[in-house]
Amino acid sequence: MATTTDARPDPEPPGVKPPGAGRIRPTRGFELWTWLFMRISGIVLLFLAVGHVLIMHVFGTGVDRVNFAFIQLRWASPFWKTWDWLMLVLALLHGVNGLRVIVLDYVRPAGVRLAINSFFTVLGAALMALGTIIVVTFDPSNWPAP
Repeated sequence: MATTTDARPDPEPPGVKPPGAGRIRPTRGFELWTWLFMRISGIVLLFLAVGHVLIMHVFGTGVDRVNFAFIQLRWASPFWKTWDWLMLVLALLHGVNGLRVIVLDYVRPAGVRLAINSFFTVLGAALMALGTIIVVTFDPSNWPAP
């Protein structure tokens, strides 16, 4: 009596992904922390950005009230300065990290990958520094009341 057995291929070794399976979820190190940061910052940004849109453009009289005097009054409060600064920092870090992942996925030559990621990192750091300087040094009392 002949029996047939199903020959099952050996499972893929760890770290090897089947074609079309996407990226492997990181389990430790820098990639794990950036993976976690993207998820957490995305959730926090969702609340910050939706809150920003509702407060600035929906509640009250809507977008018609947003002018320099409104921002002057808003940024007199440390709470709103912190809200806007946190939204700026998280959006920049989230965006630069997302660009880094895209570059890792699609750019193969290591030197080009390093150059592109370095450019995005420097640009993000410069924008973050400029935004931080503006938020921290803005003093509403230096501007005449409307």
